[in-house]
Amino acid sequence: MIRNLKDRFARTGIDIRLFLGAIALASFAGSIVNAIFNNFLNDTYNLSNSVRTFIEVPREIPGLIVMFVSALLFFLCNRRLAAFAMLLASIGLALIARFSAPFMLMLVWLFTFSLGQHLLIPLQSSIGMELSQEGQTGRRLGQLNSIGNLFAICGGFFVFLGFRFMHLTFSISFLVAAASFLCAGLLFYGMKASKVHAPALHLKLHREYGLFYWLSILYGTRKQIFLTFAPWVLVRIYNQPTQTIATLLTIGGIMGIVLQPLLGRLIDSKGERFVLAGEALVLIVVCALYGFAGSLFPPTVAFIVVAACYVADQLLMSVGMARATYLRKIAMQPDDVTPALQASTSIDHIFSISTALISGVIWDAWGYQYVFLLGAGIAFANLISTLFIRLPVKANR
Repeated sequence: MIRNLKDRFARTGIDIRLFLGAIALASFAGSIVNAIFNNFLNDTYNLSNSVRTFIEVPREIPGLIVMFVSALLFFLCNRRLAAFAMLLASIGLALIARFSAPFMLMLVWLFTFSLGQHLLIPLQSSIGMELSQEGQTGRRLGQLNSIGNLFAICGGFFVFLGFRFMHLTFSISFLVAAASFLCAGLLFYGMKASKVHAPALHLKLHREYGLFYWLSILYGTRKQIFLTFAPWVLVRIYNQPTQTIATLLTIGGIMGIVLQPLLGRLIDSKGERFVLAGEALVLIVVCALYGFAGSLFPPTVAFIVVAACYVADQLLMSVGMARATYLRKIAMQPDDVTPALQASTSIDHIFSISTALISGVIWDAWGYQYVFLLGAGIAFANLISTLFIRLPVKANR
């Protein structure tokens, strides 16, 4: 099996190799940040729930302005823009590592890091689809996500071992992640330059893509609930240390290595509506259990249930590739794909930021359980919306 993988890798083009390497390094770095960030905030600043919610504003505003920043940088092709994004992420993390006090200054570095991360989100899908064969976009994105999961495992494992046995600090962890993002940027820069999109394409919304934008909004709102509050529940409600978050990320990564390619093939064979509807159904259950497991089960069982839900949602994040392939199939012209993905990132962040702020108020007023009840409602709206997916005749298989 290992020899077969080596042979297949040897037959791939140089751009695909560089892209795979960049995704691997970015996933490794992102996993480190995800594993330590909530504990870093809790241990360094001892934040209240409301202040923790406020942090999502500078962290998520970069997603809101992705389409505008991309338009300003129209002279950079997808691959050069990805390299620039990784440079920003690297600089932001390095500054957090060295100058995390005072708190407000840390928020500036967090904004810089987050802008780099958010710029990469649509580019990762668009570049991956550019490098795929016709009719196999789902399979290609599944393979890329699988590789990303593999190296996310390495990042989680690095954090687990470092904090458990080697007295690893938050500062060193951020610097390692910064170096990985920088190396990812160098690999993106080494790829062959692709076509540059006209500035007007970045700022144009198409009525024909309305359902895609709506599905992206629903994804962004439910994603924000889990990214912000799911690990915070583990840290604050269940009193879990950094190693626990890293372990759960590792478990999810291991499962994702197998699941991602299967999910990609399922998209190609069964279609986006089938996959997205399935995601919504599972997410309704996940949100309900995450919010109310503490009331339904004894503490130890409740933690196991919540941990399983955390891993399940981590896996469900990968279904985002189905929205990207859906856009590609309905796109009126190929040049619309990247700008539309960037626009959807900005649009969904209008709602995801609002959802984070509202959820913080809900947590303080009624408890975290109702934050996830809101998430279940969003998942139900997502389920109904997926039933309206229709593909052009040429895209149906």
